[in-house]
Amino acid sequence: MNARARIEQDCWFAARTRCGAELGVRQRLHGLSVDNFLPTELRSRTRGHVKYEKPLIPGIIFVHTTKLQACALANEMGVPVRYMIDPATRSLLVVPDKQMEDFRRVLDLSITEGGLIDRPLELGDYVRVTKGVLCGVEGRVVDFKGKTYVVVDLLGCIFARASVPRAWLELVEPKN
Repeated sequence: MNARARIEQDCWFAARTRCGAELGVRQRLHGLSVDNFLPTELRSRTRGHVKYEKPLIPGIIFVHTTKLQACALANEMGVPVRYMIDPATRSLLVVPDKQMEDFRRVLDLSITEGGLIDRPLELGDYVRVTKGVLCGVEGRVVDFKGKTYVVVDLLGCIFARASVPRAWLELVEPKN
């Protein structure tokens, strides 16, 4: 693929914003009809039973657009984001579509079945889920407190996990 085609292709870009500004940035991107993903959870306050959304990853939002439009959003349209840079290429860091899809599917599970984890646990074999709502998701298998989890990572620094029966996992070769 030539450089021009890469600039015109929609990709997932990881972007930083100020903590506390994530929901406003998401709203601004929606107003500009730009596809994005902000991992959040619904919480409630005990007094007044008020429900609110809380970002799961402070200061991070994922933007799905072309490289050209991503740059225009930050530089010309005033969207307050700074894109993460890939140190190897010194270009905007691109999250592969399959990783983003798997990450989103794991986070869509309930709090008791999945969610973000602070750090990678003891990494094991690379597996693919063969049954259930996560069928097709690929990640590392770990055992923690007697349960089996599939851990999906984004860029080696953000991790999500979901409890999966060991019988639903098959060993596969990791994709780089």
